[in-house]
Amino acid sequence: MSTIGRLDAEAAAAAEARQAILTKPTSALGRLETLSIQLAGITGRATPSFPDKVVVVMAADHGVTAEGVSAYPAEVTPGMVANFAAGGAAINVLSRHVGARVVVCDVGVNADLSALSGIRHYKIRMGTANMAQGPAMTREEAVRAIAIGMAVVEEAVAEGASMFATGEMGIGNTTAASAVIAALSGRPVAEVTGRGTGIAVADLPRKVAVIEKALQVNRPDPADPLDVLSKVGGLEIAALTGVFLGAAAARRPVVMDGFISAAAALAAVRLCPAAGAYILPSHVSVEAGHQVVLDELGLVPLFDLQMRLGEGTGAALAMSIIEAAAKTLAEMATFESAGVANREDAESGETR
Repeated sequence: MSTIGRLDAEAAAAAEARQAILTKPTSALGRLETLSIQLAGITGRATPSFPDKVVVVMAADHGVTAEGVSAYPAEVTPGMVANFAAGGAAINVLSRHVGARVVVCDVGVNADLSALSGIRHYKIRMGTANMAQGPAMTREEAVRAIAIGMAVVEEAVAEGASMFATGEMGIGNTTAASAVIAALSGRPVAEVTGRGTGIAVADLPRKVAVIEKALQVNRPDPADPLDVLSKVGGLEIAALTGVFLGAAAARRPVVMDGFISAAAALAAVRLCPAAGAYILPSHVSVEAGHQVVLDELGLVPLFDLQMRLGEGTGAALAMSIIEAAAKTLAEMATFESAGVANREDAESGETR
């Protein structure tokens, strides 16, 4: 984590200078312009490009589902992982749409997926323990999960990956994400807890109570993100924390998806504040705690489509917008190359 440096100021300045001479009024492309400058700073290239986009989907199960916090049974997790492998899930469709490849990793699914091709097998354990009864996992297991996320990024970078997005699958993971966010932000559990996969409104107080119990039983230390992740987190959340850190260390932009990814992003920035500059927001989830994390990290989402699926779907869509920002910077003509008079020329009476 000590290898995560500041954005490249020289590249960012060069990108900003180029934006000033492109054939458009100053700031006419709004956030596309500021995004392009940030991308230059992240990559260290004045005109960055992203030919190989990767969506990393981490999958794991959660013992806390025994408390009845989800509208779906835990058996859905391995079924959906198989769906990812077969290319039939929403994240597969949207990744194909934006030209990204999907890397699916089993870090803790409570099923034997060893015979399933099309996924990476990194299982640490068969899901977490019930955090309402004790720690979700050991500190060592949380560290292993983070290391897996970082290693997946490192391998993808060696293969040419130029931009990452985060995704996940795990029934019960909105409960773990709410617990992590509440612990790290100090916000009341009710303020960061939503209906997840669609539990009934009447069942929401029970979900809140389960998270409050988990925090009371485990007493995670908010000053120690690893303690929080191990006691009330999830294996996929810890692995995504590693993805955020690994992408930042490799000077690659990493697009944050929704609520679960936000919990991992918050943990990553608490572990290494410099990583925050490499994280790009996608959408704002309908989950209550997502805006809390956006505020904590100082991020403004690119769009709001009232999504709450996860899987990396919002982040995949955002990749298209982010890549568009880079392409406008690199491919638009300048006033000089197009032979178009700019405002300075008009004010000085010059023509081309």
